[in-house]
Amino acid sequence: MSTSTEKELPLGTTAHYANMHKWLQRGLFVCLVCLVIEASFSLPFIAVWMGWPTLSLTEVCHEMEKVRFADDSRECQVPHPLFAPSEARGQKTAKDTWGIQPRPHYKKIGFHDLIRFRDERLAREAAAAKLRAAAGAAGAAAAGAAAAPAPPAP
Repeated sequence: MSTSTEKELPLGTTAHYANMHKWLQRGLFVCLVCLVIEASFSLPFIAVWMGWPTLSLTEVCHEMEKVRFADDSRECQVPHPLFAPSEARGQKTAKDTWGIQPRPHYKKIGFHDLIRFRDERLAREAAAAKLRAAAGAAGAAAAGAAAAPAPPAP
């Protein structure tokens, strides 16, 4: 069947379908190249959307954890241990509706919202620390006034 004038076809390809296989191969190659290019631009764009120039990638991860689980004490495990359970194991603070199609109830994250969320949380923590310090100073002043001896009467 093979003569010197016939083209060598790939294994499993008949002469009748050779042209179709050639165009399928070219189309799939173009699709794979487009997927690689898309994926290579996704991480930088998402990082900038989340607030990368202001926050490091680790801080972005920490803030995402805080938003996802509605828990200001959450932190990412960096680097995540290789065979450890997932970070969310045993987490009870997430406000999601579970079912066939789970619905998250965390805040929608827009452009640089993680920066705003972090700044608001830091302001709340600073205000709480200031109130604790003021209450502690007032309590110490009251305790000091009670412990001081009364001046002698003339």
